[in-house]
Formats: sequence, structure tokens, C-alpha cells
Amino acid sequence: MSAARLRSVINAWETVRYELLNTRVCDLGLRLQGSPIEPYLRHLEAEFKAPGFVFQPRFYLSDSWGCPDEVPIIGIPFYLADKRLMRIEQEQTGEVEDASDLMKYLRHEGGHAINYAYRLWEDPEWTPTFGRFTKAYRDAFDPDPFSRNFVRHIAHGRLHRTTYAQKHPDEDFAETFAIWLTPRSGWRKRYENWPAMKKLLYVARLMRRIRHKQPLRTSGPLIEPVSALTMTLAEHYGQRAERFRANAQGFVDDKLRIVFPELRTDVASIPAQTFLRRRRRTLTQRIARWSGMDPEEIEMVLVKLEDRARALGLRARNEPETERLVDVASLVTAMAVQFNNTGGFAL
Repeated sequence: MSAARLRSVINAWETVRYELLNTRVCDLGLRLQGSPIEPYLRHLEAEFKAPGFVFQPRFYLSDSWGCPDEVPIIGIPFYLADKRLMRIEQEQTGEVEDASDLMKYLRHEGGHAINYAYRLWEDPEWTPTFGRFTKAYRDAFDPDPFSRNFVRHIAHGRLHRTTYAQKHPDEDFAETFAIWLTPRSGWRKRYENWPAMKKLLYVARLMRRIRHKQPLRTSGPLIEPVSALTMTLAEHYGQRAERFRANAQGFVDDKLRIVFPELRTDVASIPAQTFLRRRRRTLTQRIARWSGMDPEEIEMVLVKLEDRARALGLRARNEPETERLVDVASLVTAMAVQFNNTGGFAL
């Protein structure tokens, strides 16, 4: 067995992709802190602080962009919390937000958040400026790409391009706010002779009036938080994970589930990765003695098993270890034989 070849199989993107697609979204362990999207969230917060806003937007991971209805909390697509998931999003949909798009979406959702936090649609000038907040919301709309009554900000597909403000009065406000908030956007010059300037000037006045006030609302029910997304990642994309299995030659989840079967909640147990980590040295020595495998290769496989046991949330009985050690040693030895014969672990 070649250590380099083993490492390439264990770390292969085809294997990682299948592992992720075969995992429920709620079990991916995603969080905003330390994620690729976090610096952009901090950037938006800084943009809110610059004009002196007391209100600061809050964020949560969801299945798409958006604030829940009248709730000033911004939903962030969960794939933006993990570079591997961003790669899958790119593969599945053909696109993923770049740095410029991310800030545009965040400023737009920031507009919704501040509207909901202060119930700005109830301001006497809001409806005459933007239209009825309670107007029926429809996904399909027929925009005028040449209209200067609306600002141009988010690109809404190839057909509608930057006409998203025309979709609904709430979107019109959010887009106008986003243009106003964007540093060095030059909106006064860019929209100087546009009817949309009236909206921008109103937003500027309104923001000066509310920036030092406490928000009327800061929380509320969330829509599709990541903890509630119980479908697998493959199902989220309308796919079957099994179609990606053939190339996942480093896949070990099925084998781990046999060694560490699901336990009842009343059974005394410890995390399976803890069981494996504590016995890594013993297992490495014993397997090397009888299998002819290099200790470096054995440890590589054991670390892989630990990582996947953690991701799967597997647990081991808190019992005499002899039987479980035999199971793990047998598993790793069998994996070595399979790898030498087929070049992978997946059946």
C-alpha cells in the first residue's frame, strides 16, 4: 500500500462530496462563527455603525437569502458557511456568490431588516414613495429594464437583470436602502436626474431620523433555520446521493455504522471518535504487527475513521473494550486488503 496513494483516496474530492451529499443538512455542523461568510457579516455591521445606527442586524443560517416576514434577522444560505459546500453549490447550480454579490445581498437584506425593526412602512411618507407594503407578493413580475423610477442593484437573473426593485414595494425600499448604504456608491451623482432620486433622498432623511433610536423589534420566528433542515444535502438539490457513490473510493461510513451501531439513549456510551482516538496507538501497533501495513498508513486510516465517526455522531458502548478493539482492528485490516485489491474502500 502506498501512503501517498492512500492519502489521495482518503482526501479525494469525490469521497468528500459523497460524504457531504449523504449527510442531513442539520447534521453538517454549520455555524457562522469562523465561516467564510463571517468577514462579510462583520463588514455589513461596520457599514451600519458608520452612520451611527443603534440597530445592528442579526444573522442565521437558512436554506436561502431573506428575512422572515417582518422579522429583522437576516437568513444566510447555509452553503456559504463551508467552502466545500460552496463548491458543491457551484457544481449543482452553476454559480455561487462572489465577494461583490455577497455584499449586495447583505445590504439588500439589511434594508429589509431595518424596515422590519422600525416598522418603517408605517411612516406617512413610505407608502406614497414606495407603494403599499401589504401589496400581494408574487415571484413573477414584468419589469421595465429602462425605468429610472427604481434604483439598480441586485442582478435578478439574465432576464430581469438589475430590476429587482420593481418586484414589490418592500423590495424597492430594500434596494434603495442598499444603494444609500453602499460606501462610495456616488448615488447623488449617479441618480441625479432620475425620479428614483426622490426615494434615495427620503431614505437618507428617514435614516437620519431613526439611527439613534432603539428598534421596535429585534426577534421573531425564523423560517427554515439550518437546525430544521432534515433533508440530506443531495435531497436539497433534488438529487440522489447514490449516483455519486461510485467515485467515492474513500467512503467508510457504512463500515463505521456496522462497528458502532445506533444505541438506545439509555445505554451508557461515549463518542465513537473518543473511543478510537484513545486507542489509536494500541490499534496502530497491533494492526501493524499482523497486517504488514506501515504504521503511518494505519494511523491515516484511523484518523479518517475518527473524523467520520464525529461527523456521523456515532457512539460506542461504555463496556470492556476487547470486542470493539477486535472489530476496529479487523475493519482496518479488511480495508487494507480491499484497498490493495481495488484501490479504494467503497464497495
